[in-house]
Amino acid sequence: MKAIQFSNYGEPDVLEEVDIDTPEPEEGEVLLEVKAVGVNFADTARRRGAYVVPTPLPFVPGAEVAGVVKEIGAGVENVQKGDRIVTLVESGAYSEYVKASASFLIPIPEGVSDEQAVALPLQGLTAYHLIKTMGRFEPGESILVHAAAGGVGTIAVQLAKYFQAGKVIATASSEEKLDFAKKLGADEGVDYTQENWREQVIEKNGGKGIDVALEMAGGDVFTETVKAMAPFGRVLTYGAASGVPPQLNATALMNKNLSVIGFFLPQIMKKPELVQQSLKELLTLLDQGRLTLHIGGVYALSDAQQVHEDLENRKTMGKLVMKP
Repeated sequence: MKAIQFSNYGEPDVLEEVDIDTPEPEEGEVLLEVKAVGVNFADTARRRGAYVVPTPLPFVPGAEVAGVVKEIGAGVENVQKGDRIVTLVESGAYSEYVKASASFLIPIPEGVSDEQAVALPLQGLTAYHLIKTMGRFEPGESILVHAAAGGVGTIAVQLAKYFQAGKVIATASSEEKLDFAKKLGADEGVDYTQENWREQVIEKNGGKGIDVALEMAGGDVFTETVKAMAPFGRVLTYGAASGVPPQLNATALMNKNLSVIGFFLPQIMKKPELVQQSLKELLTLLDQGRLTLHIGGVYALSDAQQVHEDLENRKTMGKLVMKP
């Protein structure tokens, strides 16, 4: 089968199209014919050798996959051949076929396309569990969503409204992206490339600090976000897209009883019942038209180098998808 693999860490040009053996499902697994693959910053971190867990070489990236069940391993009874499925795998989705654990197979509703379905698992689950599970979000609270025009951000803005946020404040790097976030439900928008963006956030929140913030840039953005919080505020940190890890002065939390909470989706994945419940809820919202997914681009699998370049250079809005 065709797959995209890298044998060295580096820039997008290390991604190569290769022919490798089609995997065979073991007990508790199925083989999926890949129909759509989600592209994420985690894939670029894997490629650079900068992911939070080691990336062995050679490596076929890709964690989000929508596909059709082609083969079923022993002991699997929850799906049949031909079922349309969306799921998360540890790696290997940049390919024509991939093995997947039967524990996380979620049927795709008839009215949902492969491209839409694959835009949900990683970023949808991240947004959902950032806000509800780790953020302990309550109706009426304010929420700050950084990178609100990105994959996680676009979903987080909509889920914040669904969870009855008092005010949703979005940040992005351009007016175009802020307008896009407002169309999705953000009440206010702030350009975080401006030096006084923290003051603008507080001003747009009626002069008050923020209750819950979703932060993935690291560096100065993280530091300023902590300063923008209300008493008992919770900062959810889930990345360092700036390339500078967040630095925490713990004494800065004490005066306002603040919490800084780290988030890593694979830990959520260790609770299958939690994953299944939340992903089914997200797919239902999508099927009902209460959640809109913006597909920023659909590429051929062979264009993986270009996809990574576009993603890392912030040339896109919404979710990027590849198809074999």
